[in-house]
Amino acid sequence: MDMKTVRDLAREKLKGYCRVCPVCDGRACAGQVPGMGGVGTGSSFQANVEALSRIRLNMRTIHRVKDPDLSLTLWGKKLSMPVLVAPITGTPYNMGGQITEEAFIAEIVAGALQAGTISMTGDGADPQMYESGLKAGAANRASTIAIIKPRAQDVVKHYIRSAEDTGVLAVGMDIDGAGLITMAMKGQPVSPKTFLEMQEVIAATPLPFIVKGVMTADEAEDAVRAGAAAIVVSNHGGRVLDFTPGAAEVLPEIADRVNGKAVIFVDGGIRSGADVLKLLALGADAALIGRPLVMAAFGGGREGVALFLQQLKNELLQAMLLTGTADVKNVAKNILYSGTSTIF
Repeated sequence: MDMKTVRDLAREKLKGYCRVCPVCDGRACAGQVPGMGGVGTGSSFQANVEALSRIRLNMRTIHRVKDPDLSLTLWGKKLSMPVLVAPITGTPYNMGGQITEEAFIAEIVAGALQAGTISMTGDGADPQMYESGLKAGAANRASTIAIIKPRAQDVVKHYIRSAEDTGVLAVGMDIDGAGLITMAMKGQPVSPKTFLEMQEVIAATPLPFIVKGVMTADEAEDAVRAGAAAIVVSNHGGRVLDFTPGAAEVLPEIADRVNGKAVIFVDGGIRSGADVLKLLALGADAALIGRPLVMAAFGGGREGVALFLQQLKNELLQAMLLTGTADVKNVAKNILYSGTSTIF
C-alpha cells in the first residue's frame, strides 16, 4: 500500500463530501458544513493552511545533529513523535457514511498505535459517537484521550466517569464545540462555559484535563488558572466561526503566556512534518492531525493511518536534520526565517 493508492480509494468513498484535493486547503469545500469544509466563506480553514505556508525554515547543514530525538512523553506515556490524532467524529453527515462511526474510530486508534502515537477521540450529535471512541481505546489502556463537547455540567461529568472507567490517558473539552451547526441540528444542547463551570468540570476528575479550542492568550491563561493540564490552540478546523486567524498566527503569544504552565497542543492546517516543526518552534509541545487522517482511514484503514503518520514522522526527521534540531522537546525559534514571516 502507498499513499497514492490510499488517496485514490478515499476519493471514491468520500465522493460528495471530500474531494481529496492535491492540496487540502479548504478552497474546494468552502462553506460545506456539514461536510469537510470550513464554515461560511471557509476563510478560517484556509487561514490555518495559509498561516503555516507563510513560515519559512532556515536550512542548516553544518552541525552535530545526526540522530534527532522525535520522542515525547505525555503524562507517563511515551510517543514516537510529537503528533497525535485530533478528535474526529461525524462519518454519517460529514464524510458520507460509507464507514460507520465505530469502524472509523477503531481504525484511527489502531493506526495511531501502529505508528507509535495515540488518538484523541471525540463527541458528537449522536452519543454513540463518544461511546465508540471509548470502546476503540478500551483494549489498550492510556491509548486514547476522550474529548467531550460543552454539554450540561452533569452530562459532562457523566461522560468523564465513563472515560475514567475505560482507562483513557486524559480527558478534555472542545469548548469551541458550542458553536457547531451539527450539534444544534441534532438537538444536542451545548453552550459556552463560564470560568467557574470550567473549574468545576476540571476538578471533577484526577485525570489530566485538556481545554481544546483556545485562540486568545487571555483564555489560555483562564484555562490554566481553572486547572487545565493542557490546552489546544485551535479554531476547530475553521468549522465554527468564519474570519478567525490561523492557529499558527496566535500560537506565539499564547505560548509566551502559558509556556511551562501547561502542555500546548495545536491543530489546524498541518499537512507535513515540516509544518509540525514550525509549530514546535512557535511554542507548541505537540501537534494534532485531523482531516488528512480521514482520507487515510477511508482509503486504507488502520494501515493507511499508520502509513500517513509514518510519512509525517519521516518528514519531521528530515526537517530536523536540515535545521540542526536535535530534540523535539527543545526546538529553537531561530530555525524560522523571520524575513518573510508575518508572525514576527
